[in-house]
Amino acid sequence: MSTPLSPSRRRVLAAGLLLGAGIAAPGAALAAEVPVLREPGILKVAVYNDLAPFSDHGQGIDADLGTALAGKLGLKPALLPFNAGDDLGDDLRNMVWKGHYLGYGPADVMLHVPVDRMLMNANPQVEIFAPYYVETVRLVRSVRAIPRFDGIDALAGKRIGVEKVSISGMVMLGEGGGRFREQVHIYPTAIEALEQLKAGGLDAVLATRAQIESVMKGDPAFPLQDVPFDRLPRGGWAIGMAVRKDNLGLARRLQAALNDLAANGELRTIFAKYGVQAVKP
Repeated sequence: MSTPLSPSRRRVLAAGLLLGAGIAAPGAALAAEVPVLREPGILKVAVYNDLAPFSDHGQGIDADLGTALAGKLGLKPALLPFNAGDDLGDDLRNMVWKGHYLGYGPADVMLHVPVDRMLMNANPQVEIFAPYYVETVRLVRSVRAIPRFDGIDALAGKRIGVEKVSISGMVMLGEGGGRFREQVHIYPTAIEALEQLKAGGLDAVLATRAQIESVMKGDPAFPLQDVPFDRLPRGGWAIGMAVRKDNLGLARRLQAALNDLAANGELRTIFAKYGVQAVKP
């Protein structure tokens, strides 16, 4: 049996680590067909569970963004929180173009989808578009435990927290042929690892920038470090949304709504509510 991967890890793996695939240009022309909804007057929005600060059981940045998009379209929002499948192809099938075999979904639109050419080619049933954030992996350290950071060697002998089955965990455990393996402490979620760092139980945590910002909220006692790992894309990866390929009219309307939210500052306000800096793709 395969082990389900956390959304943070699958985002990068499904995008081929973006080291050769490249982020797809968002400017592809969208047809102007009339939008099709699963239920008249309602925009059903699929959001992940266990992906704080973006979405966790119907709460977070993506949940608020879905509500704001529905408002721009003059529709009532209906969130469909779901647990991540074994890979992104499963999630797109269950929540966008087909529905789960147990009867849950699909939604009209799914959020937090990597805007990546390889993923698009592997899933021709969906339209992936409208990037609204660029995610990156960062190291956050305790200044008290690590006063000076001049490279990965500064982590020697330090307690490093990571999320289980995540890209951060995979990278940290494999770095330097496993030289830090005995120092890595694995937690159910990155948020829990970050809370342990704040409490003094860890010296550093490797997690996504959004996860770190949502917990540390700019505390100077816990600075972020950009650590180059060969297995990670330095520029991060863009996340956007997906609809059925034959529903390009809805994609067009959603793109316009996102553009409005970005232009009037509402998108930035949504991110700021959770302590996260909006990073434009």
